[in-house]
Amino acid sequence: MNKINRLVCNQRIFSKPYLTLSSDRFHEECGVFGVYGHPEAANLTYLGLHALQHRGQEGAGICSSDRGQIHIEKSMGLVADIFSEKRLKRLPGDIAVGHNRYSTAGSSSLKNVQPIMVNFSLGSLAIAHNGNLINALELRDELESKGAIFQSTSDSEVIVHLIASSRAGALYERLVDTMKSISGAFSILLMSENELIAIRDPYGFRPLSIGKYDGAYIVASETCAFDLIGASYERDVEPGEMVIINKDGLQSVKTVPSLRHAFCIFEFIYFARPDSNIFGNLNVDAVRKEFGRQLARENPIDADIVIPVPDSGVPAALGYAKESEIPFDFGLIRNHYVGRTFIEPRQSIRHFGVKIKLNPVRQLLKGKRVLVVDDSIVRGTTSKKIVKMIREGGGAKEVHVRISSPPTIGPCFYGIDTPTRKELIASTHRLEEIKKYITSDTLQYLSLEGLLKVIPNPEKYCAACFDDNYPVFTPQERVEQMEMF
Repeated sequence: MNKINRLVCNQRIFSKPYLTLSSDRFHEECGVFGVYGHPEAANLTYLGLHALQHRGQEGAGICSSDRGQIHIEKSMGLVADIFSEKRLKRLPGDIAVGHNRYSTAGSSSLKNVQPIMVNFSLGSLAIAHNGNLINALELRDELESKGAIFQSTSDSEVIVHLIASSRAGALYERLVDTMKSISGAFSILLMSENELIAIRDPYGFRPLSIGKYDGAYIVASETCAFDLIGASYERDVEPGEMVIINKDGLQSVKTVPSLRHAFCIFEFIYFARPDSNIFGNLNVDAVRKEFGRQLARENPIDADIVIPVPDSGVPAALGYAKESEIPFDFGLIRNHYVGRTFIEPRQSIRHFGVKIKLNPVRQLLKGKRVLVVDDSIVRGTTSKKIVKMIREGGGAKEVHVRISSPPTIGPCFYGIDTPTRKELIASTHRLEEIKKYITSDTLQYLSLEGLLKVIPNPEKYCAACFDDNYPVFTPQERVEQMEMF
């Protein structure tokens, strides 16, 4: 058994579902991974999707190209559950593209699982898309009026129809033509019979990186996928760039001008894995720790212990503890072996939804002034249950909450599944009201100024969820449409 097959086997046997703490979180839409020029392209893609499982857990798919013939396997569920050795053997070839899905635009069903594979006048094409098109509804209506028939409710299928209906000649020209028509966030991988193409929107909302492995080119949403297979990081796909990879090597084409960058700041706060380097090779773990240090400088408190809400709150809590010189420990233990669905007992068991995933360590917390660090507050319901758990189950004397991001006041329209504005507690409540609702002794957020102080070149980032400064459009004009689609 060679190295890649051993990795595939080990990942399948020992894999466990990646779980969010609860539905009271933001969710990333998708992860994409592609390979050009390796005889085990599908196996590598399987491993890459496994590393990117946190970016989408509803469904996954892989397309491969073998001597001009494209093969596809996709299903609902987690990567390790979908791709058996038998299914991977049905994906021969040295080119492959894969996708993990979390639905924002389009319902959760098999018809919306990507990659989307089509046959058209120029041959076969498979597409995997991370992001969200803000003009998808208008484009869909226009295409349908011209006779287009859609098989899914995903905005990614709009891209396919635009490519197919373009009056430009060669595929590259059609892609440039299409990129000029769509608006919003898109990190896209396309695979034809003999090449792999990577495209990133001119704002660069979502990360997309290029690597090398054993002479092959690798493209992935995050570099943690490179680490699993032993690939080296080469560079990011630049905003507004189309990278064409084929037998002649790598070619770069500018599709549309990049007037400004708008990297998603929430990739650093919550979405990306801590071991990834994104947006110019910045390490996520290091940035999150610095968020925690800045939070401690802005909002000091007398406490006996600093604890994180695992897992995403860990780096910031470590940074807070180091800066404040308050001891750090894991006062909440997370159960990593709970499936995505669970039959809940009678409602008489209080806070069951959180307790099945988290449990306080009473020996650490009893009688202490506890400072708990989390990455964000969305609706506030989970924070409230955690505070009560620490106080009642853990026996804490005081519970102080610190959030390593500013108050979230606006929804995202660029590929993140967020509640509506009225559901975001910080958009409708003052700080003191939120503190009272979650029942903590104190509550403080990291300031927007402090957040941006940590990030190099902060002018290149989108922080619209914190400041309502949307880089592409005024959201009030689109909220109703986006909620319908």
